[in-house]
Amino acid sequence: MQVDFGRTSTDYVQHRAGFPEAFFKRLDREGLLRPGLRVVDLGTGTGTVARGLAQRGARVTGLDISAEMLDAARELATEAKLRIDFRRARAEDTGLPSGAFDLVVAGQCWHWFDRPAAAREAIRLLVPGGRLVIAHFDWLPLPGNVVEATEWLISCFNPGPSASVAPLSQSSGVYPPWFRDVAEAGFTQLESFSFDVSVPYSHRAWRGRIRASAKVGASMPPETVARFDAVLAQLLTESFPADPLGIPHRVFALLATRP
Repeated sequence: MQVDFGRTSTDYVQHRAGFPEAFFKRLDREGLLRPGLRVVDLGTGTGTVARGLAQRGARVTGLDISAEMLDAARELATEAKLRIDFRRARAEDTGLPSGAFDLVVAGQCWHWFDRPAAAREAIRLLVPGGRLVIAHFDWLPLPGNVVEATEWLISCFNPGPSASVAPLSQSSGVYPPWFRDVAEAGFTQLESFSFDVSVPYSHRAWRGRIRASAKVGASMPPETVARFDAVLAQLLTESFPADPLGIPHRVFALLATRP
């Protein structure tokens, strides 16, 4: 499956809300945030994590391989009156100076990288004592809920496997393999946290959120996306008429330290 999030950048901007406020508050409680913090946001996408950190006084460099996503990120940062240095670069080879950053963050993207190479690059970028945060914000498919039904529909339209995306139905929102990735790169003091939140979505917004997914708008042909969206709209009307929907999500974060 060839995935290009630039193909769905409009839906991504409008309907992928990004990490909740509670995530940034938790990072603050963990002692990870302070004014002037030098941060690299890997796989920044439309810059949701980068903006959240910049709003708290961090000096953020956001990296992504998609020019379309970076254009959207710059526009959103300008609208928010935030100064963020967005650059086109790979997480595995950033081109940034060694030992120049206090924090490296990868939000909702670690699975897309060459993970061992990205972990080695992260430890190169950090000062001694610098921290790496790998975070996810995943919806939760539970028996009979709208997420489970939506994932089933996605699989009907796009059943092909992907080496980069775990099977949707197996998603628990927790990522044990990431611990080995960072430990083998030399990180220490590994910790993690997780918590659940419910996110309200109107039917229209949920359809947009799903179009902005890897196995829908980022990989299906446009005509297939349109057919899928029509079937999803019918499914919501007939089986999940509540509007807005309450979509359960899990925040997960792995914290690691460069010795």
